[in-house]
Parts: sequence; structure tokens; C-alpha cells
Amino acid sequence: MKKRKRLTLLQKRSLHGYLFILPWLIGFIAFYVRSLIMTGQFSFSNLTVDAINGGFQLENVGFANYIYAFRVHPSFKQVLTTSVADMVIDVPLIIFFSLFMAMMLNRKFKGRSIVRAIFFLPVILNSSAIQAAMDLSATMMAGGISSQAAEVTATASSTIAFDINYLMNMFISLGIPGAFMDYIIQAVSRINDIISASGVQIVIFIAALQSIPTSMYEVAKIEGATAYETFWKVTFPMVMPHIITNVVYTIVDSFTQSEVVDLAYDVAFNQMNYGLSSVFSLVSTIVTVLILMLVVWFIQKRTFYYN
Repeated sequence: MKKRKRLTLLQKRSLHGYLFILPWLIGFIAFYVRSLIMTGQFSFSNLTVDAINGGFQLENVGFANYIYAFRVHPSFKQVLTTSVADMVIDVPLIIFFSLFMAMMLNRKFKGRSIVRAIFFLPVILNSSAIQAAMDLSATMMAGGISSQAAEVTATASSTIAFDINYLMNMFISLGIPGAFMDYIIQAVSRINDIISASGVQIVIFIAALQSIPTSMYEVAKIEGATAYETFWKVTFPMVMPHIITNVVYTIVDSFTQSEVVDLAYDVAFNQMNYGLSSVFSLVSTIVTVLILMLVVWFIQKRTFYYN
């Protein structure tokens, strides 16, 4: 009787991974791939909606929509460039901030669960239903509050006499590059957005930190490693696979909330130009995929996997 071949441990882990992503893969093939193909078809066509009989008609126009998007449209290239630049600024800051907060929240202290919930609240509050309710509440309350808020803002702006240019000149005179100062200033100006976009990443990093074997920290302590050395030799290499996960999630999340998506939505449903909107969507998707491939390839080469 022929013996049954058993799977190795690595093959079992690979099988578990495929089974884990199987529901997503089925949904991706059944829904997203078809939509992506139709988007590509629409981008080369002039789509006309038949309001009487229903459905739509396509007229092949070749690369006319692409030429119009890159040569004629007044804002697409600027919006796309701005979205990529914002992503370049936000993604590293979100990753560093998330890892820092995860290390703080992973420590044992009173009220740790409440503090963790507070940092995850922006994820819940950013949902469309909650956001719509908050916008409606703000609109209803705008009558008596907005005028008072304007007066408070005007008073505060007149009393605060802080010159940011003086501070920049002081740091530049100390030898700090101006490009680095510009990056810091842009990062500080968007600190609220960075905190709001870090909830999921913090949870992932907390799970990564809790999965690190305590024996590795004990060995580092016995060897006399400082906290700085322990972080770079133990903590950081062990969370590198999760950094890839968070980078992918952050880049995709950044583009789904970018101005390119708003522009494509406006062109499609307000201007009724579905072909041009498909070009915007397809180009932004390709740019996102290229950035993801480049970033993941760069981090993957420096990632350590602990088995």
C-alpha cells in the first residue's frame, strides 16, 4: 500500500495562509476584477446612458480621454501630484507614530484599555454613517456657535504673536537643511490627520509587539544591551513584517481618501463624463500599485522573518 505523503510544516503554514485569504480572493475575482476590466473599457470609450430604455452605449474613442486628462484637463495632473506628495509625507509619519504609540500602549499601566480605545476611536468616527451624523449636527448647531467661534479665533490670532519664519531661520542657521524643515512643518500642519489615520496601524503594531518572545528581551538584558540597542536589534527587526502590512494599508487608505477619488466622482456623477472619470480612476490605481510594488520590494529586502 502506497504511503500517504505528509505536508511539511512550511507547506501547512502556506496552506493556512491561502485558506485565510480565500474569501477575499473569491470576492476580488468575482467583483473587483470585473469592475477593473469595465473601467479600462470605459476609459477608451465615450459612454452614453440610455435614460429611456436603460443601460448604456459605448463609442470607441481610442486614447482621446487620456490625452484630454493629461493635456487639456485643468486640474488632474496637479491633483494627482498633490495626492502622491501628501502620501509621501503622511505614510512615514503615520508608521513611525503608530509604532511609537504601540510601544507606549503595550506597557502595563492603569487604564491601558481605555487609552487604547481612545486611539482607535478615529477609525470608528471616520465611518460614513458617523461622519454624516456629525456633519448634520454641526450644521444644526452652526447658528449660535459659528459666530462665537469666529470671535474667539480672531481674538486668539491677534494675541498670539509667534513668527514661524523666525524659528525656521534659527534652525537653518544651525545647519539644518531647509528641505528637512519644510517636511517637518508640513508634517506638523497635518498632525490631526496623522493621528486620525493611525488607529488600525497601532492595533497591528500592538499585536506584533505582543508576539515577540520575552526570551529575546531577557537575552538582550543579560548581554547588557541598552534600551536603544534592544529596540534596533530586537524590537524593530521583529516588527518589520508588520511594517510592510501597515505601509500597504496606509498607502491604499491614503489614495482612497485623496482628492483624485473626489475628482473622479465629481466628473462621473456630476459632469456625467464616465470615460474621463474612468481614466482618473485607472491612472490613480496604476500609480498606487507601482508605489506599493516599489515600497514593498524595498522593505522586503530588509525584513527579518522569525519562525
